[in-house]
Amino acid sequence: MQLSRNVSLRYALLAIGWLSVVLGVIGIFVPVLPTTPFLLLATACFARSSERFYHWLVEHPKLGPWIRDYLNGQGIPLKGKVYAIGLMWASIALSCYLVPLPWARAFMLTSAVLVSLYILKQKTLPNR
Repeated sequence: MQLSRNVSLRYALLAIGWLSVVLGVIGIFVPVLPTTPFLLLATACFARSSERFYHWLVEHPKLGPWIRDYLNGQGIPLKGKVYAIGLMWASIALSCYLVPLPWARAFMLTSAVLVSLYILKQKTLPNR
């Protein structure tokens, strides 16, 4: 784990990490909001900003299993994959509708295809 030496970057990563934890927890209860991608983002942010929060999250009795399964190479739950890809494409579609610039649309669509392929290539765990 490599902690950032830049204080401003560490605070930004902490803020993004905690926002991601909050969204991930909300995603447990709200069916349209994915849990796993937000918890993985929080883990990545905490790994670079706070060893204490990283260990708290990875070892958390309720949130930790989602993260540990991914970090151990066991995969992502099917529900997490479906929500992540579905919401990503919905937001990309809306963004492409709102942004008339062809180069921006091409960038967004290319990014969405690559992220979708990455998610689909990950092992799939049964729904929790």
